[in-house]
Amino acid sequence: MKTGQGKIAEILLDGSLRIECSADLIPTPGQYLLAHKPASDSPLPVSLFQMDFSPNGFRSAPPTPLDWKPGDVINLRGPLGHGFHIPPSAKKIALIALDESIARLYGLISSSLKQNREVVLVCDSTSQNLPEAVEVQPLQALSDILKWADYLAIDVSREVRRTFNNEPNLHSASATHPLNQLKEKFGEQQPAINKVEAQVLIHTPMPCGGIAECGVCALTLNHEWKMICKEGPVFNSLSLW
Repeated sequence: MKTGQGKIAEILLDGSLRIECSADLIPTPGQYLLAHKPASDSPLPVSLFQMDFSPNGFRSAPPTPLDWKPGDVINLRGPLGHGFHIPPSAKKIALIALDESIARLYGLISSSLKQNREVVLVCDSTSQNLPEAVEVQPLQALSDILKWADYLAIDVSREVRRTFNNEPNLHSASATHPLNQLKEKFGEQQPAINKVEAQVLIHTPMPCGGIAECGVCALTLNHEWKMICKEGPVFNSLSLW
C-alpha cells in the first residue's frame, strides 16, 4: 500500500475521471484507492475504482465528488482490498452488473480481450463506448449466460432502496443484504453459479480503508462479520452462499 498524490486531468461526460498518478498507485480491477481533496468540505475520503488505464495514470469509475475539478491535486492511499482474478483457463467471461453502473467491471474488458477471451456484459443499464467484440445481454438472459460462461464477475451494491423480509441493517435504514439481491436475481440458478468460477464485488462506502475498522462497511456472511474494505470488496462466490 502506498500514499501519494494524483492530479485530475479530465472529467469525462459519464462522470469518470482521468487521474495522473504514479504506476504503483493504480488499482487492479476490483481494488480501490481512497482519495481526498485537501481543504475539501467533505471530511471523508471516497473510493476510486479503476475503469481503464490512461496515459500516466488511470480512468476511475464514477461518481465524482461535486467539488472536484480538472487540475485539482488529490491525496491517494492504496491500492486497497482484494480485486478480481480471472483463472488462466477461463475463456468465456461474463460480466454481470446488478447495480446501475457497469463501471467497476469495465476494467476487466480490455485485459480479457487482449488474452483472446470472449466477453459478454450482462446488465439492464445503457452501455456506451464498448469494444465491438463485447456482446451485451439483459439480465433476463442470465440462465443462458450461466450455461455458456466459465467465469463470472458480478457487481452488486450493498445498499438499495428497499428491504426484504424486514431484515434489519446496522448502518442504513434503506439497505438490504446483497445476498438477497443475488438470490432474487439468480433464483433457482444458484447451483449453476456454484459450478462456475465466480467472484462478487460488493460496493459500499469504505471511508477508513481497513485502518480503523470503523464498521461502516461491515457485513454478515455465513454468520460472520466481514469488513468489505479489507476482506473484499471482491469475494469468491462460494464464500457468500
